[in-house]
Amino acid sequence: MAELYGGRKSRMQDLAFDPRALETPYYIVDIGRLRQNLAILADVQRRSGCKILLALKGFAMWSVFPVVREYLVGTTASSVYEARLGREEMGGEVHAYAPAYSDQDMRELVEIADHIVFNSLNQWRRHRDTVAAAPRKIECALRVNPEHSETEYPLYDPCAPGSRLGVRRAQLEGEDLSGLSGLHFHTLCQKGADALQRTVAAVERKFGDLIPQFQWVNFGGGHHISRPDYDVDLLVRVVTDFQNKWQRPVYLEPGEAIALDTGWLVSEVQDIIDGPQPIAILDTSATAHMPDVLEAPYRPEIVEAGTPGEKSHTYRLGGLTCLAGDVIGDYSFDRPLQVGDRLVFEDMAHYTMVKNTMFNGVRLPSIVTVDPASGETRVVRKFGYEDYKSRLS
Repeated sequence: MAELYGGRKSRMQDLAFDPRALETPYYIVDIGRLRQNLAILADVQRRSGCKILLALKGFAMWSVFPVVREYLVGTTASSVYEARLGREEMGGEVHAYAPAYSDQDMRELVEIADHIVFNSLNQWRRHRDTVAAAPRKIECALRVNPEHSETEYPLYDPCAPGSRLGVRRAQLEGEDLSGLSGLHFHTLCQKGADALQRTVAAVERKFGDLIPQFQWVNFGGGHHISRPDYDVDLLVRVVTDFQNKWQRPVYLEPGEAIALDTGWLVSEVQDIIDGPQPIAILDTSATAHMPDVLEAPYRPEIVEAGTPGEKSHTYRLGGLTCLAGDVIGDYSFDRPLQVGDRLVFEDMAHYTMVKNTMFNGVRLPSIVTVDPASGETRVVRKFGYEDYKSRLS
């Protein structure tokens, strides 16, 4: 009989849910844990007076937006489609930022967004007449680059040398910024409040003379607020001190913090390839279903699995696509894996559903929710051939 694998205790084991009950692969999100994260963010809003937005680039599972809107004021989008999703399914404030907008993008955005952030003065000049002619009031902002790096990896560092993101201070000398309501910066990725504190100080050094010209300031994303070791008190102090000093309201726009540690990806072993390094082929894929495993890169945790050699039986876990590098990593288990075993990958709600692909025509994991309050498990969405075909022509 197929067994559940998933040495450390998983929150999934606290739920009244059997991971073997559904066809794999599937993502499953715990509504109770989602509410816990959102309650932390709502407490930050209450204590600091800031407003917090859900960054859709990190988590866009719109079936749970009725829960999210109980706690947060709106969404922030990186494209017209994300903005439309935020407007239609979440409501509240809709903010948008992209490195560049086409004329068509702007014509659509002015019908959707409340705040539009521009990446350059060129973009602002190109589109400000369209904004001014819009039938609704839209507040516009400029993204700045404080040239202060807090991220170790250039791929995720908006302030890395040569970055295309944001306007540097030297580019603003003598420029007319009238018509712009807000100042936006984003320098963080999975960082604590200490990194934000240093970034705010850098912004004040570089742009302090300009802040009084604006009506609000957006501190961007990358805040790991719901992580257990995050210093929430420091975050509240940084935000409160800034607002008191400048008399300007602050926005935060985390994505990962909303969904951190709320979900899993459940997969099944399809084959075992014997050899000096035994390989288990799964019905999921690193490149298609959890691309940050290769892109970040990082090694996801698996329920009841250890590091290579830690337990008696070590396997390399391979994905279902033909990509030679579609490998999730090496893991050890207490007993030999068998075809039909279920493996449960931890923390798979954020940057999975928003980034997955149908490479090779591999079926996307279903999307499932479980609510510990009611005990209800709901299959929100299953994907099939038509989903693959409709992306092509």
